[in-house]
Amino acid sequence: KMASSSFLLFTAILALVSWQALASDPVLVNGFVCKDPKAVTAEDFFLAAKLDMPRDTKMSKVGSNVTLVNVMKIAGLNTLGISLARIDYAPLGENPPHTHPRATEILTVLEGTLYVGFVTSNPENKLFSKELRKGEVFVFPQGLIHFQFNPNPYKPAVAIAALSSQNPGAISIANAVFGSKPMISDDVLAKAFQVEKKTVDWLQAQFWADNHN
Repeated sequence: KMASSSFLLFTAILALVSWQALASDPVLVNGFVCKDPKAVTAEDFFLAAKLDMPRDTKMSKVGSNVTLVNVMKIAGLNTLGISLARIDYAPLGENPPHTHPRATEILTVLEGTLYVGFVTSNPENKLFSKELRKGEVFVFPQGLIHFQFNPNPYKPAVAIAALSSQNPGAISIANAVFGSKPMISDDVLAKAFQVEKKTVDWLQAQFWADNHN
């Protein structure tokens, strides 16, 4: 009985200490502190994002502009597991192959036409692709390489994407491989892509700009 009572007392003390530790430390989700509910206002859930306004695609070498609305811009998204983006495409512009490590994406075309697709993991590396028109929707599973391309040489395109994370992240494949800092050895990349080292050196010398804002 003495041992049982001691164990119960120890358990109660441990629970109390743990509760006090949790109560005194801010809760972190994806690195963001949860705001005290008593201090929350409507502004924490609002952003004058002007997503109805066209974005500049001329400054991007790939001819696209991604305007992301995530937890960095709306604090109230913290812990809710959702974000969105407006994507503008110049004629023949693209959102180049990339992945979202923390989110599945569902994309809706608002204006124009888009050729979109994603590639499955090894060993199949199967391409699922579709040409989308205004009002049509396509899903890109979490973590898979995907892209969007505007095939029209005369008219721009616009899409809205919803993502299943407050902070989905984005890894542009070309930027990561050829624009890393410091650079990946050209011996490694020449072997991986089965090309000459001078081709890798030329690619690494390019300016790999980000199209996300």
